Amino acid sequence: MNTVQVGNFSIGNGQPLALLAGPCVLEGLDRCLLIGRTIKEITGRLGIPYVFKASFDKANRSSFNGFRGPGLKKGLEMLQTIKDELQVPIVTDVHTEEQIEPVAKVADIIQIPAFLCRQTDLLYAAAQSGAVVNVKKGQFMAPGDMRNVVDKLHEGGCSQILLTERGASFGYNNLVVDMRTFPIMRSFGYPVVFDGTHSVQLPGGAGTCSAGNREFVPNLVRAAVGAGVDALFMEVHDNPEEALCDGPNMVYLDKLEDLLKDALAIHEVVRKHLQ
Repeated sequence: MNTVQVGNFSIGNGQPLALLAGPCVLEGLDRCLLIGRTIKEITGRLGIPYVFKASFDKANRSSFNGFRGPGLKKGLEMLQTIKDELQVPIVTDVHTEEQIEPVAKVADIIQIPAFLCRQTDLLYAAAQSGAVVNVKKGQFMAPGDMRNVVDKLHEGGCSQILLTERGASFGYNNLVVDMRTFPIMRSFGYPVVFDGTHSVQLPGGAGTCSAGNREFVPNLVRAAVGAGVDALFMEVHDNPEEALCDGPNMVYLDKLEDLLKDALAIHEVVRKHLQ
């Protein structure tokens, strides 16, 4: 198992359970700083390495009128401010090859969205950026298919790779998580991440936007940690009802610490068996 270096900590191969978390999209600097600062305080108390997550552009919204974010230039300025003020690494997603170079100057982890995980040119360009690359497994893909994604990243010279599960399509407007995914993807030699909030999303379930089943996030997070993940990815908000996207599947900020305590307890039990 390769370990992946992010900032001043490592993910994988028996390292502490890490957390990638923040709001779905950059709604505003003050709110993002509030959420990020609170998560940093929580993870600091629990000894969990933390990466701040938020998107500058959500290019795959259900509706043309869905909120996408501040865009590349303003979004990267906000992410740089958050990085400087909170002193934490940053992960954000890209949708085009042209975005990769400027994003890599700010983000420690470049994230490839699930819908784009087979885009060879995008993967190759991300691999050459020098950043860690986190690829979300497409909802339409078997876990074994991610071997080809890893090979594409290797062709670009990248060995700092994270693979994320976010659920698989199960009929219309529904996702399920197959726990076999984690050992299968982990067998490729890289740390695996569980996206606990997008996995309870109901894509397009509200017509012009996605719905979600937030109440199942704790169950799936505990199960995934028991199945051997190296990190968790969660979208977190102080008031999900006000969130500008993905509110129905986001974790309440004041519920996060208890969930992480459960995850840590399980992780400590299984970690020694996965090294």
